[in-house]
Formats: sequence, C-alpha cells, structure tokens
Amino acid sequence: MIYSSFLPALSLLFAAQALAATVNANWDVTWVNASPDGFERPVIGINGAWPCPTLEATTGDTIVLTLTNQLGNETTGLHFHGIDQVMTSWMDGPSAVTQCPVPPGSSITYKFVVNAPGTYWYHSHNLGQYPDGLRGPLIVHDPNDPYAGKYDEEVILTVSDWYHDQSISLVQNMLEASNTQFLPPFPDGIIVNEGFGANVTFTVGKTYRFRIISFAAFASVMLHFDSHTMQVIMTDASYVRQTQAYQLRIAPAQRYDVLISCIKRDNRNYPFIMSLDINRDFANDPPQDIVWPHNATGYLVMNPKGSYPQDVVTLWQPANDVTMKPLDGAAAYGPVAQTITLNFDFCTDVNGLPRACFNGQPYIDQTVPTLYSVASTGSNNTNPLIYGNVNPYILATGSVVDVVVNNLDAAIHPFHMHGHQFQVLDLPGSNAGSWNGHNRTFAASPMRRDTVSINPNSYAVLRIQVTNPGVFLFHCHIEWHVEMGLTATFIQSPELLRNVSFPQDHIDNCIKQGIPYRGNAAGNTQNVLDTSGFNTVPPLTYTGYVEFSLPSSFQSDVPS
Repeated sequence: MIYSSFLPALSLLFAAQALAATVNANWDVTWVNASPDGFERPVIGINGAWPCPTLEATTGDTIVLTLTNQLGNETTGLHFHGIDQVMTSWMDGPSAVTQCPVPPGSSITYKFVVNAPGTYWYHSHNLGQYPDGLRGPLIVHDPNDPYAGKYDEEVILTVSDWYHDQSISLVQNMLEASNTQFLPPFPDGIIVNEGFGANVTFTVGKTYRFRIISFAAFASVMLHFDSHTMQVIMTDASYVRQTQAYQLRIAPAQRYDVLISCIKRDNRNYPFIMSLDINRDFANDPPQDIVWPHNATGYLVMNPKGSYPQDVVTLWQPANDVTMKPLDGAAAYGPVAQTITLNFDFCTDVNGLPRACFNGQPYIDQTVPTLYSVASTGSNNTNPLIYGNVNPYILATGSVVDVVVNNLDAAIHPFHMHGHQFQVLDLPGSNAGSWNGHNRTFAASPMRRDTVSINPNSYAVLRIQVTNPGVFLFHCHIEWHVEMGLTATFIQSPELLRNVSFPQDHIDNCIKQGIPYRGNAAGNTQNVLDTSGFNTVPPLTYTGYVEFSLPSSFQSDVPS
C-alpha cells in the first residue's frame, strides 16, 4: 500500500525515470599504494587503482553497482552521500544501520534511482575508511539545468585533508583515556584532486562550472580565486539563486557549484588558494590562534609557459551560506508536528574513554542493523526501545519535523542528514547559546542543503518533511567524531516498512558473519521488548569490527 502523502515524491521519481538509463559498474575494493603528497602509504582503491573513479549519471537514471570486497582484512560498504534513496533506504550503505558490512571475499549490489541532479560523492560508511581513500565524486547531470547556457565546461575540484597513518590506528590512539581534551587526529597535509592538483585551462569568453567537493575527515577548506568572483549556483545538491562569493568555507562533506568566467581583461595565469582550517572558530579565535598549516594552489591557466604566482589571503571572511536563497523559492514547510532537540557535547563512557554524545549518550552499534529491526518487529517497530543505544527517533508519516542541534562545544561542527535536503531555518553566529524556542523570524524561503556547519556555543534549526520511509542517520561529518559516537538515527514511517524484504545478497552478508537480520537490536525475535543482550557500552578496544555475542536463550535467524 502506498500512502497518499508519498505521492509527490513518487511522482517526481517516476517523472525522472521517463527517459532513464541504467548505469552499471562492477568494482573490486582493493588495497593499493599511493603517494598523493609525496608520502607513500596504503590506500583503499577500486579495481586496483586510486584515486577511485567518478560515477556519473543523469537525473532519473538507475545506478546498479556491484561492490566486491577484496581487502582481505577489513569489512566494507558504500554510502552515496546526498542521494535521497527514495523508497530504497536499504541501499543507503552505512554498516549496522541499513545493511551488514560486506566481509572480505563477498559482494553487494547497490541499485537505486538518482532522483535529483547535483554534485554528490560516494564513500565508505564503515571503519573510518573514507580517510583511507575509499571515496569518489558522484555527478548527476540535469537535462533541465536552469543554468544551462551560462557555462561552457565543467571542472570537478575535490579537496581534502590527508593523513599518513591509517584510520584504524588513528582511532585507536584517539579513544584512549589519556585523551582528556577529546582531540581528534590532526592531518598531515592537504591534497587537491587526490594529489593530482588543479590546473584548469582558462580561455577568454568561456565560463566554467566548478563542482567543488570536500572529502575531508576533519578540517574545513577555505577557497579563494585570485581576481575572480565565484558565482554560487548550488549548495550541496540544491540550486540557489546565483550568489556572488569572494571566499568560501567548505566543511567536510559539503559541496558547492560555482561559475568562474574568463573575461576580456584576463591575460595571465590566476592562482586559487585552498587552505585547511583547523581552528575551533576561525571568525572569533584570537589572532595568535589562527593557524593555516596547510595550503594548496591551483591555477586558471591562460599561458602554460607563463609565470605561476601565489595567491595570498591575509583575512578570511567566507560567504555566509545561510543567506543564499533557493532558486525555486520554496516556502518553509509547515505546520511543525515534532521537534527533536539534540544537545551535542563531548563526554566519557563508563570506562573513562572519550566519546561524543547527543543528549549525553554516544551512538553504539547494535547487533542487528536498525533497518532490519524495523522490518521484522511488527507493530512494535514504532517503539524506540527495541532499537537500542543508536539514539533512535521515530518520525511520523507525512509530518514536518524540526531538528534542533545545540552545539555546546567551542568549535564549529558540520552535521549531515541522510535522505534529505533539509531547510536551514536558523543558524546564528558563535556564542548565541542554545535554542530556547523563541520566535525568531525565519526566512520565508530558507536555503536547503544536506550538510550544515553549526557555530560554537550556538545552534541550528533544521526542517524536513517525512515523505520517504526508511532509516536515515544524522551525524557530525568529522569522521573521527562519528567513531566517537556523534550520531542519531531517524526512523521514518516505520509502519510502512513492516515485513519489507531485502535483496538476498545483502542478507547473505549477514549470514556469512553470523549476524542476525531479524528481531530487535540484539536479535531477539520472540520478545522484541526484551532489551537484554543490547550493546549498552561502547567497546573497550577499537578494532574496526563489532563482536556479536547472543545469550543462548535468544532465538534468532542466524543458522548455527
């Protein structure tokens, strides 16, 4: 049965598929060696090569991607960042959430429709693997691009912080009781286009659409083009009215599409600088604390044999994204039926290890992937109790929901929501305090994106419509904070997911690892309200694997 509240989403999906094609890919995930900044280290590549390939499609196309884990020593999986996964929540990719991780020697097939155009990316949502290299651009072209005719060429520009050590060892060192300041690993450098740099041929009379993607695990990137103004046309995967920007701050996982024009007066090679921002609060930190330890420079090249000057920025004042207006002028959703308040701060667990928490609780992986519990617990699937310590919230079908995040930390943090381009209703500057429900004047037509930077000691009010059943995460996109537990789980329209079946290859990956795929968070199918066996304390050691141990009295669906 399809509820009438989902008809708009479905009609858009079917319309997008009218002239659709199928994009097929077969990828082996493998270890390779690479030296993007001159330091050679193991990275995770695709089909024996790195950087990983760009995945391209057109709105309405179906992507069918078969991933085979050839790593040998780690599980894996893929998340398609920013893709809504309309009616295909089980293809979203985070391990222990919408699927079991893919063990070495196994495969999984992801099949989903790219329902909206934009600049996206894919990355592992498993073991902190994307800082190890398992990531790449995902570009969805728009046959009805409202900016068509305003640019001549497209350029993909990826930027990232970079680490010389592998992620598992970095996380192990971070999750030590001695880390009383909750410090994440600090990067060793910056890389652009995965170490290949960015020299763009620049021709008078042409306009270039730069699709800018941050692959970063921790640091944001400041961007400035010498002598050229960026015209922003898209934030993440939402069109905005063309907005002038002299500088941008691109937080981990954010994307900007900007236009840069080469005009008649241009006559040389123009640098553009990218600087890693590792400050807690770049706008308000004391001058002596402002540190830009790593810079990279690309060039708009008019004369390959000419000089290549440096771009120097002495004051960073990036554009405020919340002032950008959606191109379609869509009004704020309403009326609001539910408000979820998430207070973020660092905390310690019962073993004294550093964690990152919403409302005092870190996210803890459970035995059964949350989506599989939703599908297999009948009328109890609207009870958050059965999902364990994954910070679960039930969102009602067709409702409008406000998500309020109070950032109690002294640093800026980027928060990402799976399955949505949320509206940003309120995003005050630093030290505004926590949201208290006052009636601030919200924008009549708020900007939309899927990853927002929330200022220190301040808050954000984000708004969504629940028109897509599924399990979707909300988390900080500093990858190290994900590993510390800074994640909540939004369980949308659970009543529409009862008894949903999942692809057999997805289930087979659970069976191969002895992971239950039915029942509550602990795999109990007989009494799903029985919380014994739930994982209630984060593991003492970080190995990258979740160890499952079920009481003998439990009845589950894992073969003995």
